[in-house]
Amino acid sequence: MISLRSRGLRAAATFDRRHPPWARFSGDSAEPRAPLFDVVVVGGGHAGTEAAAAAARCGSRTLLLTHRVDTVGQMSCNPSFGGIGKGHLMREVDALDGLCSRICDQSGIHYKVLNRRKGPAVWGLRAQIDRKLYKQNMQKEILNTPLLTVQEGAVEDLILSDPEPERPGKCRVSGVVLVDGSTVYAESVIVTTGTFLRGMVVIGVEMHSAGRLGDQPSVGLAQTLEKLGFAVGRLKTGTPPRIAKESINFSILNKQTPDNPPLPFSFTNKTVWIKPEDQLPCHLTHTNPQVDEIVLENLHLNSHVKETTRGPRYCPSIESKVLRFPNRLHQVWLEPEGMDSDLIYPQGLSMTLPAELQEKVITSIRGLEKARVIQPGYGVQYDYLDPRQITTSLETRLVQRLFFAGQINGTTGYEEAAAQGVIAGINASLRVSCKPPFVVSRTEGYIGVLIDDLTTLGTSEPYRMFTSRVEFRLSLRPDNADRRLTLRGYKEAGCVSQHRYERASWMKSSLEEAISVLKSIELSSSKWKNLIPEVSISTSRSLPVSALDVLKYEEVDMELLAKAIPEPLKKYAVCRELAERLKIEATYESVWFHQLQEIKEVQREEALQLPEDLDYFTVRDVSLSHEVREKLNFSRPQTIGAASRIPGVTPAAIINLLRFVKTTQQKQAPRNELPKTDQHLCDTDKLEERE
Repeated sequence: MISLRSRGLRAAATFDRRHPPWARFSGDSAEPRAPLFDVVVVGGGHAGTEAAAAAARCGSRTLLLTHRVDTVGQMSCNPSFGGIGKGHLMREVDALDGLCSRICDQSGIHYKVLNRRKGPAVWGLRAQIDRKLYKQNMQKEILNTPLLTVQEGAVEDLILSDPEPERPGKCRVSGVVLVDGSTVYAESVIVTTGTFLRGMVVIGVEMHSAGRLGDQPSVGLAQTLEKLGFAVGRLKTGTPPRIAKESINFSILNKQTPDNPPLPFSFTNKTVWIKPEDQLPCHLTHTNPQVDEIVLENLHLNSHVKETTRGPRYCPSIESKVLRFPNRLHQVWLEPEGMDSDLIYPQGLSMTLPAELQEKVITSIRGLEKARVIQPGYGVQYDYLDPRQITTSLETRLVQRLFFAGQINGTTGYEEAAAQGVIAGINASLRVSCKPPFVVSRTEGYIGVLIDDLTTLGTSEPYRMFTSRVEFRLSLRPDNADRRLTLRGYKEAGCVSQHRYERASWMKSSLEEAISVLKSIELSSSKWKNLIPEVSISTSRSLPVSALDVLKYEEVDMELLAKAIPEPLKKYAVCRELAERLKIEATYESVWFHQLQEIKEVQREEALQLPEDLDYFTVRDVSLSHEVREKLNFSRPQTIGAASRIPGVTPAAIINLLRFVKTTQQKQAPRNELPKTDQHLCDTDKLEERE
């Protein structure tokens, strides 16, 4: 296969007249060249590393292309992973044998579970990470992954060929063109360019092209994607200045100590690399009216804030906070950047003022009066592509076998990028082997909620994961991510190692066995009171009480139960993780049953598939307004459930779509599958009644 570039034509600018203007084809007489790789991943950030590793784990010959190998795994912004909602994503990435959780367990310097005062369903695993150590460990992992090759190179363009028949898309990606004109052929391509698509770095009123400070942006690829017809938007983000550690007066600040013992991110680790006593603390200070005054007086010197481009709602700059919430004090967390680092990251002080004014803001804050700024904060403006143009497998609708993951889809955060990366890597590999896509639904994981929100609703501001976005968070907990995803990942995608699969299978069977045993042990409340006198068990109940019900009491754990009834409970208290997970299962046992019924209802809706090639503008068998047809045509929902979540798609439109699906199923279902079809129609009728 020969690209048009090699025939003397400008990439994505002029085209062979025999072909449409969006295509780049080989010569008519040339035989297709065998692809050098199954999967090519563009970008070595958090989405790219997860995507490349996942594709390789699935058995695909994978190439990771990055501007510089020494920046693979770099933490460009905050030196931390996890948090509320984000910690759930990390556990799910780990359940699919992803990298970031294991690397964090090898690189963390301050581990803390957030939301401890609430139930374990919304606990947020978080850790301060040693930047240098994380990058070293990630590069070691990536450079030693079988079937994965890492190469330096900037991608300038895509190689396109005729589309596969019977599949949506106007062309198919066949490889990439590098900035030096060389080509790499592949069966699938994943683009994970982060903030590099036409990126601009801003400090004060000065702007220059960069994907991040010190790195060149990706301009040619952005132009190619736009000319292919992708809807392109513009977003912005920012990062705070870095402060010299020795210049801060920590003695007058509030100190936050880490957890002892720290809780690992990965299911495969019992402990983290660092001793509990060797962890580093964080410190808390606050802004004051003087900070507001400096910001407000110098807005004319801050072009980033004046831009209409949307920035992150949930991680705004200090300028945005002052404008949105005047006369308030804002938290500033002083976070260490590493065990031997001299830098402190002031979380909450992202700013893009001129450098001299940034120093003025910093030194006006308590504890930072003598602080020395080593690197100023800066803003980044970059292109993203409307995520409603991709499917739930993260493959684009316009170009077959082209996948997007990470900030290119409008998200913000390492964890959101990693979650998309692992799914894109799996599906790019499955696409090569012509296997069905691996899709996580909103009923199965936070990853499913993330991707469904993006592909159904789109986003006009950097998207961040929260527990509040998840309908079934009592079932989708950090502790059970392996039960939800590991077995599926092993059987359906082949992305999970044998060791992890066996461990998850053992845990699943042990939990089921232990819960069954706990339910089988039934005693009177007075008997339980005698066995465990320290627990306030009501003796007014006439019916027997099971050991599982007793475990629901806040003061009771498996260790206490095993002391009261050594046989057969003793063996379930030996493994600390098993004992802790049994306690959580007992806590949510009663509400879990009710939520399971709700999940089944949603799954029935998701089972009602809409035809991939449905033309909403021409179909006459369904009554829809022109506005609804436009919304459905742009979002291309894959199921009735997804269509019902699109803003502006009315309940009446959903009912009409349901009737259309019903009629279509009746026409297409063969006689020998009539009972199965009848069940789908019954489910459809129930949904109509609810609407």
